Amino acid sequence: MDEKFLKPYDPAATEARLYEAWEKSGLFNPDECVKQGITKADASTYSIVLPPPNVTGRLHMGHALVLAIEDVFIRYKRMRGFRTLWLPGTDHAAIATQSVVEKQIKKEEGKNRHDLGRKELLKRIEEYAAESRDTIVNQLKTMGASLDWSREAFTLDDERNSAVNTVFKEMYDAGLIYRGMRIVNWDPKGQTTISDDEIIYEERPAKLYTFRYSKDFPISVATTRPETKVGDVGIAVHPEDARYKEFIGKEYDAIFCDVPIHIKIVADKEVDPAFGTGAVGITPAHSQTDWEIADRHLLSHEAVVINEYARMSVGGRLKDAKTTKAREIVVDWLRSEGLFEKEEDIVQNVATAERTGGIIEPLPKLQWFVDVNKEIAGRGKMLKELMLEPVRSGKIKIIPEHFEKTYFHWIENLRDWCISRQIWYGHRIPVWYKGEDVLVGT
Repeated sequence: MDEKFLKPYDPAATEARLYEAWEKSGLFNPDECVKQGITKADASTYSIVLPPPNVTGRLHMGHALVLAIEDVFIRYKRMRGFRTLWLPGTDHAAIATQSVVEKQIKKEEGKNRHDLGRKELLKRIEEYAAESRDTIVNQLKTMGASLDWSREAFTLDDERNSAVNTVFKEMYDAGLIYRGMRIVNWDPKGQTTISDDEIIYEERPAKLYTFRYSKDFPISVATTRPETKVGDVGIAVHPEDARYKEFIGKEYDAIFCDVPIHIKIVADKEVDPAFGTGAVGITPAHSQTDWEIADRHLLSHEAVVINEYARMSVGGRLKDAKTTKAREIVVDWLRSEGLFEKEEDIVQNVATAERTGGIIEPLPKLQWFVDVNKEIAGRGKMLKELMLEPVRSGKIKIIPEHFEKTYFHWIENLRDWCISRQIWYGHRIPVWYKGEDVLVGT
């Protein structure tokens, strides 16, 4: 037997040498395969874009699984004579990468981004991203992935940045992107908006409080967030709820925990008569659902009572209090005024930011959105409908098939998508402001 087979296998010495030889051969590049006469110029094409790993660390077993599966597909098609491309790249993952670096700086130096300034923070992030990218590329090569490195991409490189700006301008010109004042998911910890897809819902124990706004107020309401009631502008009841029919359309004034409020009773079919008292306090500025109810009944949206730092922005005893502390203050005030009726232990789905863990605060802010419900000129269909069509027709197949149901549910319930962020790293929206004028360019 050859002596080399009697020695323990040395992957470090063998695999690096083999991969270097593969790269030099150019056989991972479909154009080079044609030049060398290995693949016919008119051969059928087959390509896969490697899902770009985030430059926030190292690859894990999930990445290894995807690599193994995709490499099998690519090598099989390449051996069958296809012009085969497996496109590599890494994702700058703006909000995730900035969050990781900011946490490191806070832990090691006790500083935040404002202490460093924009220029220095971006320098630190870019250094971290470059180091992480090198680690990821080495891992991909170590696993033997037959990727065409001559086409490697980074989602924040010049070419991708130009593409983002160009598409933004085209969508803006088509009326699919707009700037508007809407409820957004605000992360008080990260100090930025985040999308619906960046929220993690956690089940946590909570209290459901039942009370009245004042002693002569005719209806009791129930809520898990009594601190927001200083921003209420109405109460919604179900139109068929016999308990409240006589109050629909009536208006009342009260001083709630030092804050004057004006309440109008409205009937709305979205109200669940079985939850709480069946009467829901409407706080448009701090709830997407309440914002939509207020829109339907022409109620004011202006009572913003919580700021970007999750502190109360009203006067009186609640002034500048953290929302958690304000909740205690309001409950104590309700008890002292004889307005408190009961509290119940419940389990609540709490929205938290995926990257920072901060509890999401719904806030109305002027931001940039993709209009998913707007009919596209010349197509006669909304963006949501165009996203559903290729999957329903079978042109795009989702594997395993049962995930199609998840996809359809997500798209069908999609609301206008907030695409602007208040972070320093990542693609910048190609917009310039001068007073009230807004210029969108590339």
